[in-house]
Amino acid sequence: MCGKCFNHKYSLKSHMRIHTGEKPYKCGVCCKGFAQKCSLLSHMRIHSGEKPFECDVCSKCFNRKSSLQLHMKIHTREKPFKCDVCCKCFPRNFHMRIHTGEKPFQCDVCSKCFNRKAFLQLHLRIHRGEKPFKCDVCSKCFNQKASVRLHMRIHTGEKPFRCTVCSKSFNRNASLQLHMKNHTGEKPFQCEVCSKCFNQKSSLRLHMRIHTGEKPFKCDVCSKCFSLNSNLRVHMRVHSGEKPFKCDVCSKCFSLKASLQPHMRIHTKEKPFKCDVCSKCFNRKDHLQKHMRSHMRIHTGEKPFKCNVCSKCFTHQSTLRLHITIHTGEKPFKCDVCSKCFSFKSNLKSHMRIHTGAKPFECDVCSKCFTHKSTLRLHIRIHTGAKPFKCNVCSKCFTRKCNLQSHMRIHTGEKPFKCDVCFKGYSKKCSLQSHMRIHTGAKPFKCNVCSKCFTQKCNLRTHMSNH
Repeated sequence: MCGKCFNHKYSLKSHMRIHTGEKPYKCGVCCKGFAQKCSLLSHMRIHSGEKPFECDVCSKCFNRKSSLQLHMKIHTREKPFKCDVCCKCFPRNFHMRIHTGEKPFQCDVCSKCFNRKAFLQLHLRIHRGEKPFKCDVCSKCFNQKASVRLHMRIHTGEKPFRCTVCSKSFNRNASLQLHMKNHTGEKPFQCEVCSKCFNQKSSLRLHMRIHTGEKPFKCDVCSKCFSLNSNLRVHMRVHSGEKPFKCDVCSKCFSLKASLQPHMRIHTKEKPFKCDVCSKCFNRKDHLQKHMRSHMRIHTGEKPFKCNVCSKCFTHQSTLRLHITIHTGEKPFKCDVCSKCFSFKSNLKSHMRIHTGAKPFECDVCSKCFTHKSTLRLHIRIHTGAKPFKCNVCSKCFTRKCNLQSHMRIHTGEKPFKCDVCFKGYSKKCSLQSHMRIHTGAKPFKCNVCSKCFTQKCNLRTHMSNH
């Protein structure tokens, strides 16, 4: 076949297995096959941990004689192989393949080629799923011994590679080299389509999927595809319901770290996003962007979102969606306690405080607490004396808009609240409710002393003064 000659028949027989691919010697532990018995014996030392070949200089042990011989060149500094291209010397004759681009060792599974047999052997462990090197701390397994050494730095906290510019430390040299590009601004990997540059080859490969539309990572549940494996992992939480990011303050959980960060600003009261027009601050960037659109529409008077039922127009699409529920009567948000339904989720959350007794909004002046933020705002006007709602007729001012609207009926004579029994009209709803007790005979106000009942609260107060 190859014309090679041997002085022993058994040597020829052993050599022929290279051509036939025959591997008669099987490992009893991992079932890996070998063409030579000596190769099997050498392999078994991986499982047994036996290292019979010891260095006389530093006492380091090896499971192969060839590995010891190669190691000895470190002590002797022997570098017998000199490169004719760059004149660099090496202890082993592999370097020339860098210049020639020769990769003679090909993977039978995926056809990937390598310039060293050792690299091919390491690569084959990916296909076989072989991970013979185990971490003694967390039992995680790896397909390379070097990977275990790197991994151990996570447990030891060792970061031997330090940046000379900013003194930041790293546990891997590759991480340091990548970091240095931040200081140098070096971005050697350029996209051939849009000319965008990257400091990592892997970043360029990921970027290319934007142009190719490639989405190699597919969800096994809903078949949705993703360009990044990390995006698939995040997506899987939709199906699993996993929420690994927990708030330390209120224990609320989130599926994304990016969702936890803006949530934390609720507790810290941090509002880093400021409007350039009115200086209003927001805890989320998207809220600021939405607010900015409002400014633009205030100046232009634009209300692009129109209700198909009543033709009312709105500045925001979200406001229109909320408005539509008035026409549809839809109330999709149901209270688990009393089964009352609401059109808006915010209204349900607010309602739930009736059952829980929660009053999260506290007055900074008198420490009184309120269920709703709007109620707190109204309360604050007691301390400030603010009465922003002014009557255009008599200039009387009010703290609440509803009080102004009720007051205006004195001037207009409007009485929108009609009694169904005698058709008498009232300007206030509370006045109608009080009047209805004449017809129903209801007397809800009871004296605690003599148990006498009254239709009006004012009548009870007058009566109480007699006791």
